[in-house]
Amino acid sequence: MVAIIDYDAGNVKSVEKAAVHLGYDAALTRSRTDLLNADSVILPGVGSFGDACARLDEYGLTPVIHEVVDAGIPFLGICLGLQLLFDSSEESPGAKGLGLIPGKIKRIPDVGFKVPHIGWNSLKFPNPGRMFRGIEEGAYVYFVHSYYLEAEDPGNVTATTEYATLIHAAVERDNVFATQFHPEKSSETGLKMLANFLEIR
Repeated sequence: MVAIIDYDAGNVKSVEKAAVHLGYDAALTRSRTDLLNADSVILPGVGSFGDACARLDEYGLTPVIHEVVDAGIPFLGICLGLQLLFDSSEESPGAKGLGLIPGKIKRIPDVGFKVPHIGWNSLKFPNPGRMFRGIEEGAYVYFVHSYYLEAEDPGNVTATTEYATLIHAAVERDNVFATQFHPEKSSETGLKMLANFLEIR
């Protein structure tokens, strides 16, 4: 079963629909039991870093997410879900993220590009990533974001893109995966990436 963390985020239904389309049983849940018994767990997200941190705390999900990761269950953060894996964000000074991977969440610089960044960008793969098996470098995926990841350890970065700056578009460390882009909205390429993740055990 694929557990999709339900904390009132905006894109949970599209992620659920994509998992079901791929042939998996999927459940929107904030139950500790469901999350710890899942084959895979996904943290989606659209909106403000600070608000999302507050909701995870309100629903008691912050320690449960750490339990899930410590248990070795494959865990995927999508869009804001990627940003929440880090300690903090320039968007919400003082808000405390999950601190699962070292790095900084920074605002896309104002250098003549529209912010938020909305649209399709191509990926480069600086390190092998299990989510990208069978995906050719240069594949296009769909982004919607104003903030981006600058990972502390380049070895964790499995995909990058260029938009006003170099953006670390995906990371992988042990059983933790994350994408700044939306695989569930990235056509067949994104569905292949999601399928690759859901096959990991």
